[in-house]
Parts: sequence; structure tokens; C-alpha cells
Amino acid sequence: MARPSYQLFDRDTRALIFGMQVNAAQRMLDFDFCCKREKPSVAAMVDPGRSEMSKFFFGKKEIFIPVYPDIQSALSAHSDIDVMINFASFRSAYETSLSALQTTQIRTLVIIAEGIPERFSRHLRAVALKNGKNIIGPATVGGLASGAFKIGNTGGTIDNIVLSKLHRAGSVGFVSKSGGMSNEVYNIISRNTDGLFEGIAIGGDAYAGSNLLEHLLRYEENPAIKMLVCLGEVGGEEEWRIYDAVKSGKIKKPLVMWVTGTSLKYMPKGIQFGHAGAKADAKRETAEAKNTALREIGVIVPKSFDDFDKAIKETFDRLVATGKHSPIPDVQAPQIPMNYKEAAARNLVRRPTNFTCTISDDSGDELLYAGHKISKVISENYSIGDVIGLLWFKEKLPTWAAKFIEIVIKLCADHGPCVSGAHNTIVTARAGKDLMSAVAAGMLTIGPRFGGAVAGAALHFKGANDAKLTPSEFIADMKKKNIKIQGIGHRVKSLKNPDMRVVLLKKFATENFPKTPLLNYALEVEKLTTSKKDTLILNVDGSIGVLAVDMMYGLGWDEERIKTVINSGGLNGLFMLGRTIGFIGHYMDQARMQAELYRHPWEDVLYDLPPTV
Repeated sequence: MARPSYQLFDRDTRALIFGMQVNAAQRMLDFDFCCKREKPSVAAMVDPGRSEMSKFFFGKKEIFIPVYPDIQSALSAHSDIDVMINFASFRSAYETSLSALQTTQIRTLVIIAEGIPERFSRHLRAVALKNGKNIIGPATVGGLASGAFKIGNTGGTIDNIVLSKLHRAGSVGFVSKSGGMSNEVYNIISRNTDGLFEGIAIGGDAYAGSNLLEHLLRYEENPAIKMLVCLGEVGGEEEWRIYDAVKSGKIKKPLVMWVTGTSLKYMPKGIQFGHAGAKADAKRETAEAKNTALREIGVIVPKSFDDFDKAIKETFDRLVATGKHSPIPDVQAPQIPMNYKEAAARNLVRRPTNFTCTISDDSGDELLYAGHKISKVISENYSIGDVIGLLWFKEKLPTWAAKFIEIVIKLCADHGPCVSGAHNTIVTARAGKDLMSAVAAGMLTIGPRFGGAVAGAALHFKGANDAKLTPSEFIADMKKKNIKIQGIGHRVKSLKNPDMRVVLLKKFATENFPKTPLLNYALEVEKLTTSKKDTLILNVDGSIGVLAVDMMYGLGWDEERIKTVINSGGLNGLFMLGRTIGFIGHYMDQARMQAELYRHPWEDVLYDLPPTV
């Protein structure tokens, strides 16, 4: 059923919002739910150049509202839209508003921006009148039809909306220039009548897209509206047009009206009173002259704004007493669920967290590493070893321990292009992949046979030492279980050709660690393994693993804490962190040389297939 011309909005009105005004859209949807609308009033939004889906709440349910790059795309996709709420700035509001008015679909346009040049506003109104369209604004918060449709932020909070009975239709039509005063008058009307049917704030600019009289005439024509309320203001001719309409009989319904600005006579001449058009340069434009004239022709004009509520109540009571109206009963509004963030801010809810972080905190004014402010980390020149201590072990390590970690990272940074991790990184880089993909390809090779033996070595050697196995018993036990001792053995290095990385690690530990019990045990094991084969030495993974445990001993950690670190496999992070530096270097090296795609040579592959058939 088509909506009558005197009614701008109903419970089926669907709107397009120009501009990503997420909060305003959510308030409209909350109003819809409060009014028990079946379908949300916000059909779509326009954000120039963007095309996506934006998520909102409709009561407790989450819904998606489409965002379009332009007005025409939105209208083409939603044939039920006939209202556009334009949140564009004053710099672009004219062009976007004109575009909307020139469509056949938009019936009512709301312009929120203030400060649009008057000649632009006049042109927009002329286009609207020519095409039979309605404009609310510029410089407006909008308006609403109680129980049906709300424009943007009109009406204030949802609590105020329910308190003012705006969630269901009343019988009073109200119009003013001021959006701020509208909220006040909505409340006054709710306390002194059965509530508002429709309220419009036409906007405070000197030249608005519609005037007070046009809305009052719509209310006069609407049978659901039984009385009219209007708030005028000093300056201009608006109120005199209403005077003529009442005097000529165009407005017959009871009209309660007050023109604000009676205090202007006590102020310097020519001063602006609030809105752009609220200044009186002639006696005819003063609030006193308008109020007096309106009162003389039968408009219900109180003695002052303080009596506005009494005049409204007396007029409504008279309608009821004379049988011209039966008060509309109140309706219980559904409870709007509070957003979690708001409820949490007001300490109204609590919920268990899904994650726990004990090493860093970015939720305050300054980033913290294990309780140490990032400004302190920088100003006091914390080393990389210090930072690793904070983020891995939650404490600032003594200098010797922090330096040990840095030495490990330096020694593990690279081992040439031929080891599996570097090889994979290089091949991936030459395939044209990005840095992260190439480095990840290399890192995925880290395991028991390449770099990942650090944690395994710590586990094996500490387990044997704790069990008080002699080195020979340890070797025999591992052989019986058919398990290779992680951290023992090297492809190239041997007792005669030692790995300088291991030499440096042992030297540093001997000179700086408080004690090295696990290293000593591992070296005793090495004596036995190298007696069988020269290359079965304690390798770099093994050295790092046993010395990491000795470091924890030296720090005075208890057994439970040490076991937690070892069992987690976290010690492999020392190798992984160091070797990542090299992987990045190999990637950059290949990129610098613009190396071509790698293909493994045929002659390096043994093809051992069944006979050709």
C-alpha cells in the first residue's frame, strides 16, 4: 500500500545512509528493534569507492548491511529505498544531495551538514519542489516517526527514546528548527499527552529545504495527528506564514506554539540568537511580535517557555474531554541488549578471557615487556639477550646469560647455502615467491636432523644425568631403545677438525657460567662416542642444548621451571631465531642477483625405474 503524501515515514520505510556513520546506523537499528519493526530501516550505506558488507546488531542478532561505492548502485540493488540520509560534509553535501534528488526513487532527503552556501540550498529546494520531493535540513539532526522510523541520532539514547514514548505512535505532530530543542520537546510531549506521532527539525541554517508551515500542513492533513506543536524562533518570516495559514483556516487543528528569543531585546541589536537565521533586524521579526500575533488569532501561546508543557497538557486534555480523541495506550518496549564494550566500561558484566598473556601488555599507555616499559628498554639500552630474557623467560637475565643467548644467535645465524634450510629458502626465492614464503620454506626443514636437536639434546642429556646414568650406561640405554642421541654427530666436523662454533660456546661457558654440570656430562659422553667414530662429536645443537640447561641451573631456577622449558621444545627457538637471520640474507641475496628459477640437474638424480615396457 502506497504511503500518503502527508506522511514521510512509516514502519516499512527503508533508508540509504550516505557516509560510513556506523554509530548513527546502529542507533537507527536499535530504534527499529525497540519499535518491533520486522525489517531494519537501514537498507544500505554508501562510502565512495568502497564495496563491502558491514556488520551491525538488530537486537541480539548480527546482520550485514551492504556498502556501495555510489548512490545509484545502492538504489539499483534496493528498490524499496525512498529516503536518503546524507552525512556528507558541507563541502560535498550539495553534489551528493542533488544526485539523490535527481533520482526517481528518493522521496525524502535529509541533509545533516551545516554551512552549505545559501544559493546551493535554494537550488536544492527548487529541484525538490519541481520533482515533488521533501528535504529535511541542512543543519539538522533529522526527525522521527514514533514507532516507525528514526533519522540518525535523533531522539538521543535508547533510554530517552523509551522514556519519551517514541517507540510507539502517539497523536501529536511537532516541528521546530532546533534539533537540540526537539529532544527536549519530545519529552515534554510524552509527559503531557499520549505521545508524539511525528517530529521534525527542519534545520538551523538561514535557508532550509523545507519550512515549518509545510510540515504543519502535512500534520493538518494526517488523520492520525490530533494536535500540533511548533517551536519557532526569533528572526525571519517563518512564523508569519503560519499566522496566515491559521487565520485563513488552512490549519484547523489545535496548535500550541512558542517563538523563542524573547530575551533578545535585552541584547545588542543585530546579535545572532543561536541559529544562522535567528536574529531580528525589524520589530516584526522579534519573538514578542510573533507570539502576540499568533495568540490573537487563536494559536495557543503560553506566557513563556516555562509554561509550554502546561499549554500542551491543557490542549490535549481538552481534546480528550470533548470526545475528539481517545488516548493511545502505552506499549511495553522490548529491552535493547547493551553492547559488550559499553557494559564492560560500566562494570556491569564480567566474562572469562579466551587468551592469557604473561609476557607483554599493549593495553595501557605504554607497551610492557614482562613489566618493563618499552621506553626503559630503549633508554637503558637493553640488549637483544635482555629482550629475549623478558619475552621468553619473563625476567631480565644477568649479563652473562643474556650474552650467551646473543652468542648463540650469532653462531646460528647462518651455515652457508648448502644446508637444507638455506637451500629451501634459495629455491623458493628463485621460484619468485615473497620473503615470508621463502623464509617459511627454510624454517619448515628445522627438525631433529637440522637445528631442531637443541631441545632434544637438552632432554636426552638432562634425563640421563638426572637418572644418574654413567655416560656408558646412557649410550647403552639409547642403543637398546634404538634412539640416536640428539646433539651428537656431525657430517664433516670431527675431533681433528672441530666445529669452531662449539669451541667458542664451550670457552664462553667455562669462563662465564657459574657452573657447567651438564656440559661436563656431555663431554664425557663425547669421549666414548668419538672413540668409536671421529665424527660423533658434541655438535652445535648439542652444545646449545646442554648449555641452555646449565644457564638455567646458574640462574637458580627450580627443576619444575627447567623441565617446563625443556619439555615445551622452546629451546629450539634459539636456533630458529638465529637461523632466520641467515634465511632472510639468502633471500635478499637471490633477489639482488635476480636469480632464475632453479631446476635440479638430471645428472644429479639416480633414476632407478622398472624396465621400459
